Amino acid sequence: MKKIMTTLLAAALIATVVGCGSNTPAPAASGAAPAPGAKTEPAPAAAAKKPVIGVAIYKFDDTFMTGVRNAITTAAEGKAATEVVDSQNSQPTQNDKVDLFITKKVNALAINPVDRTGAGVIIDKAKTANIPVVFFNREPLADDMKKWDKVYYVGAKAEQSGTMEGQLIVDYFKAHPEADKNKDGTVQYVMLKGEPGHQDAELRTKFSIKAVEDSGLKVEKLAEDTAMWDRVKGQEKMAAFMASQGDKIEAVFANNDDMALGAIEALKAKGYFKDGKYLPVVGVDATAPALKALEDGTLLGTVLNDAKNQGKATLNLANVLAQGQTPNKDNAGYDISDGKYVWVPYKKITKENMNDAK
Repeated sequence: MKKIMTTLLAAALIATVVGCGSNTPAPAASGAAPAPGAKTEPAPAAAAKKPVIGVAIYKFDDTFMTGVRNAITTAAEGKAATEVVDSQNSQPTQNDKVDLFITKKVNALAINPVDRTGAGVIIDKAKTANIPVVFFNREPLADDMKKWDKVYYVGAKAEQSGTMEGQLIVDYFKAHPEADKNKDGTVQYVMLKGEPGHQDAELRTKFSIKAVEDSGLKVEKLAEDTAMWDRVKGQEKMAAFMASQGDKIEAVFANNDDMALGAIEALKAKGYFKDGKYLPVVGVDATAPALKALEDGTLLGTVLNDAKNQGKATLNLANVLAQGQTPNKDNAGYDISDGKYVWVPYKKITKENMNDAK
């Protein structure tokens, strides 16, 4: 009996301690003032909420944009949460994606517009919701960029890439006089263009030929057509060029690597790149498949469109804006021109320096 009474007394003492509390105060409810004399601790840094950035790509199956998309995701690690969506090459679809981002109250937008002329609508939506926006790779119209002070652009100057393409052809023709097959002192060429009206397509086309002419070489355009940045379409258009122009073609310009690689496939079907039969083909982007073609000797050269730095700069700017700050070289890591633009430089790539593009 004595043993039972001792046990009951011990249980009562424990209940009293639990009921009255310990020396450590219970956590205050959210928003409540701490108990008098209670010691408060700052929230751990890991508990700080990361900003959420909504990212829309014009279409996921574009080789170059896949590189930019991956770079954005990599750059976000440890900094921000990203939600990346495919606009499926449709501006109305992209507008719907932007509406959904706004409904979710993301902290910033990073948009690769399907149609650069449609950027103004996105800016209006973002401004109304007070969500800053960074456009990338496809430059909005200048008037649209002026609509709001929380609009930025990350990209590269297309005229520079076109000039470098032309220089690749000039270097080849000066080093290989046999490239002028009919010995008329003129470069007979065909041109594979990207999307009609796209600033990169128009400027690369114009400045690649201007660079050849500025070198003192004459040029003659045998054929030109759009292949919409697409490898299969590039192959189809090149096959059509050869059917109409035959061996008169002395050089192939393509506004991007995918179209250049398509042209190479069409040329292979006609016996090129073996037994000494060669035609110089140049592109832009320095994608992994293009670097393989450089190594194989089928692609003469390309121009590095720096996907890694375009993606990183886009994420950095969006992240700074998401935190309510104004981007600058110190907090974003990149020079900002005219208060709104980050220009990532191009670089000529040949087989000799292809490691610079990896």
